[in-house]
Amino acid sequence: QVQLVESGGGSVQAGGSLRLSCAASTFTYSYCMGWFRQAPGQEREGVASISPGGAATYYSDSVKGRFTISRDNAKKSIYLQMNSLKPEDTAMYYCAAKIPYGGGCYLMDDFPYWGQGTQVTVSS
Repeated sequence: QVQLVESGGGSVQAGGSLRLSCAASTFTYSYCMGWFRQAPGQEREGVASISPGGAATYYSDSVKGRFTISRDNAKKSIYLQMNSLKPEDTAMYYCAAKIPYGGGCYLMDDFPYWGQGTQVTVSS
């Protein structure tokens, strides 16, 4: 039932930065939130996820140290700060949400709610 809308994508030179935003239609404090991406010809992969309160975060090895996921529950939004971007980061980026139940907020491909995506293109 939650609706997610991504924004902030665009084209950037390698080494540059972008900040993606995801606005949710409902209060998101109880939801795990995550960012996923899919490049042309590739399967979707998890990028980062965050627990309802923001205390726990998870990152793929490929972005760890360069990307930072955060959330502002008062604004019903999550963010992905992307620094030191590489051409391999080029992909459609999707915001996702799920109720953690007993499984926590690990970066797994089991998020039932998805946004439409925002394109990120990094040129060399």
